[in-house]
Amino acid sequence: MNAYCAAVDWGTTSFRLWLLDAAGEILAERRSGEGMLAAGPDGFAAILDAHLSAVGAAADLPVIACGMVGARQGWVEAPYVETPATAASIAASACRVPGLERPVHILPGVAQRNASTPDVMRGEETQILGLPERTGGTGGLDLVCMPGTHSKWVALEAGRIAGFATFITGDLFAAVAKHTILRHSVADPAAPFDRAGFADGFRAGLESPAEATNRMFAIRAGGLLDVGAGGDGGSQLSGLVLGLEFAGARSRFGATPRVTLVASGQLLDIYTVACELAGIEAVAADADAAVRRGLFAAAREILA
Repeated sequence: MNAYCAAVDWGTTSFRLWLLDAAGEILAERRSGEGMLAAGPDGFAAILDAHLSAVGAAADLPVIACGMVGARQGWVEAPYVETPATAASIAASACRVPGLERPVHILPGVAQRNASTPDVMRGEETQILGLPERTGGTGGLDLVCMPGTHSKWVALEAGRIAGFATFITGDLFAAVAKHTILRHSVADPAAPFDRAGFADGFRAGLESPAEATNRMFAIRAGGLLDVGAGGDGGSQLSGLVLGLEFAGARSRFGATPRVTLVASGQLLDIYTVACELAGIEAVAADADAAVRRGLFAAAREILA
């Protein structure tokens, strides 16, 4: 087994490691729940060594890592690179963990240091580096959506991260569903997805974002009075907050005919429906493959 590097995506609650050859092909893989919170201040080296030993990695095999492992509360803080950020600037700002025989390089996050729209990302920039469309370098990929609890919309110009916006859509849904009067209308988390109710909420959020809080209460009132869209309240609320996200992205970046969704599973399905309702062509990109390719691209820059 001739390994070139180990690529590690180390988040708050998750750990993923790929052993890669010189062509970026997977030789071995490890996954666990040993994220930043589990590692604590002193456990990072032990966790990494255990996983590397399990895949038979050489003692001097280089490691390229991204994610919350490079946060202020992580292993070693890797300071943010500012927008516009390129593959070269991200790789050049990687931070090497001191005191180890093995070279371990942690990639920085990206900061948007703008007084009116300050924003940060850590980990998502590596997924951006791994999108194959980005390599065109001619603006072929303009807008990327990265769904999650904190969704990122990223504008690319000639392959560079020109700007981005974070929307706390998942947090907003959870807060409203669990801690407001709507908890009585969103009582069954196992209820099947109601596409009609979702579509009604999504269009309301997209077309009339200023009325969002009123439309939230209308979900409750409509259920009591048996009027309005009806159906599952959770699907209506999900559609409404996602419509707000799409309205915000449109306000920030303008209307777009196409967006790349870096997602998988249920989130990919829901965002694909939202794109269809918004008249946007959705192109799916696997999140795992993107971060792995991004880590390998950074490794080629750092280890050259």
